[in-house]
This record gives sequence, structure tokens and C-alpha cells, in this order.
Amino acid sequence: MRLFYAIFLPEEVKRALVQAQERVARYKGWKEVAPHQLHLTLLFLGERPEEDLEDLLALGYRLGRLHPPFTARIRGTGYFPNEGTPRVWFAKAEGEGFAPLAEGLREGVRELLGEEALLAGGDKPFKPHITLARRKAPAPRVPPVVFGVEWPVAEFALVRSELKPKGPVYTILEKFPLRGDHGREQEESAGKRSQNH
Repeated sequence: MRLFYAIFLPEEVKRALVQAQERVARYKGWKEVAPHQLHLTLLFLGERPEEDLEDLLALGYRLGRLHPPFTARIRGTGYFPNEGTPRVWFAKAEGEGFAPLAEGLREGVRELLGEEALLAGGDKPFKPHITLARRKAPAPRVPPVVFGVEWPVAEFALVRSELKPKGPVYTILEKFPLRGDHGREQEESAGKRSQNH
């Protein structure tokens, strides 16, 4: 199974990104990501055997309990690579919860499945972004797009990706709610109640 952890986007955010994609739609060399597939990858795992699934689901639930919901923002666009011929056009995402969550997943996968399980994603530093289009043939860069979009991130998912001739098909295997602060508040109030009795 080809797997990754990701955050999917609410409809209003997708609408803003689809409007931006119209900038590249006129150039044949760019292929836009379909609206329902727009997402932010937290950790790409590549091909994993079926027996890893239970550990990967347990890790998602454990990190969901540890990490609180947070607000994410999209400010502008960029290219990978930044210099020379770009392969990917993306929207830059910001939010204080992205890096701790991605790092927690990375560390958890390393502990559960070993270092080799991380090789599929390469050793590139985590940069929160949403891929808008991929370059398939010679095509010009489009001017930067500025967004003023933000949304609450309350969950992330483990996703299966099946590569098909018309493009990848994503299946969400499980969603993990973020409730770090809520969980702590419950524990603290339970502790106070037990002290008062």
C-alpha cells in the first residue's frame, strides 16, 4: 500500500486555491491538482506492507491525543525548485501545529518501523505546502498569488494513494482528531475534582 499522512482542506480554502489554479490552466505544460485532492502532506511513507497498517493507525490516534487543534494560513505561492526549471507550483502554508505534528509522525514511524520506513520521503526538511500544479512540459512560471486564507485544523488523516493512468486516487483510511489541549484540560479538571474530594 502506498501511504501518507495528510491534512485535507475545507471547501472555502479549496475554492480560493482553485481560483489561483486558473493562472496556470491556460498553459498546456502545467497539470493542476484536482480540487478534491488538494492536501498538505505531513509525511509520505511510500509502499508499506499491510501488516504496518495497525501501527500506523495507532500512531495517528496517539499523536492526535497529544497535539491540539491550530489555525493554518495560506499566504502566497512558490516553486520547487526555486531556481531553474520548476517542477511543482505550490501554496505556502503556515501554522504553529504543522512542524510538531510532522516531526511527531516522523519520530513515531522511526521508532515503530525503523529508519528505512522514512526513506520514501527523502531526507528533505519539512516545508508545509499544498501542491497546486505539476509541470509536465515546457511552460512559463506564473506570477505569485497572494492569499489571505485561514482555517482551523482539527484533524489529520492516513491516506492510501493508488497510481492510475489518469492520476492518483486517494482513499482516506482513517481520520485522527486533534485534541491535545482538550485532553489536558479534562485531565486537569479530573485531577482537581479528585483533590477536592
